[in-house]
Amino acid sequence: MDAEAEGRAAAQRFRREHHLGQQPLGDLVTVIEQTTGIDVAVLGVGPDEHGLAMRDPDRDVVFIGVARTKHPMRQRSTLAHELAHVLFEDWTVTEGWSEPSPREDRCRAFARHLLVPLEGLREFLGDRQVTLASLSAVVQRFLVSPAIAAIAFEQAGYIDRPTSEQWAEFYTPQLAARFGWIDQYRALQAESDKRRTPQQLLARAINGYALGVLSAQAIATLCGVTLEEAEADLREAGVYPTDSAVTWANASDLPDVNVDLSGLDDDTPHDDKPGATARLQGPRRDDGDRACGRRR
Repeated sequence: MDAEAEGRAAAQRFRREHHLGQQPLGDLVTVIEQTTGIDVAVLGVGPDEHGLAMRDPDRDVVFIGVARTKHPMRQRSTLAHELAHVLFEDWTVTEGWSEPSPREDRCRAFARHLLVPLEGLREFLGDRQVTLASLSAVVQRFLVSPAIAAIAFEQAGYIDRPTSEQWAEFYTPQLAARFGWIDQYRALQAESDKRRTPQQLLARAINGYALGVLSAQAIATLCGVTLEEAEADLREAGVYPTDSAVTWANASDLPDVNVDLSGLDDDTPHDDKPGATARLQGPRRDDGDRACGRRR
């Protein structure tokens, strides 16, 4: 099976196993987190960074990170691409995402077919004669780049290779401005350019705050907001730390303890022995360390 076929089969399997049908996927971060349990973060990184997938083999924990960007369609394809690396367990890949290789080709195919399944495209377009307006409608509906949409049009049999290559040269803002959905595109830009904390990580942190073991400042740091904003959000959600006051027992409530000290006579020097000097001897340090480090 070649890279294209393998990527398409994996995308179809992922949609089928998670009951995603053939319709456009909405918020892709949420889709990945809810279907796989993987933590996904949108991070503020350098302009040349796009995304990464990491695995801690000791704890078997997987993390996906993507960069904040003003290019929402590219961010979505990056998310799908990194998900492919996770599903194919490409943990030793060293080449860049834009460099040609069978593994990268397979991940690119997975991303395209996950975001624009050919069956879903055919359901949306039907038997109509496609035009540039059709390209714009698919880009807007499936939230993919014109390049990805153009390949899907060609693979579904709607256009030929020269038309696909011509349509791939368009940019999303051009189509959005020309066909009247530039306001939606700007809203997508604003959303993709925000930091985003992994939902499960943040939920665990908020639970720790409610239990009184984590500060509101930790929540603020995770979310990238001020302490005042974090506290306001927590109050609005009705989340308050549990009272962790310690209740001390009265001395009179403690049980009586009988200690047998007769064994001390065997190790204590007696005054009646010639040259003996009475002295106090504390516990040896190595005995104390051993007692602290091991329960007998």
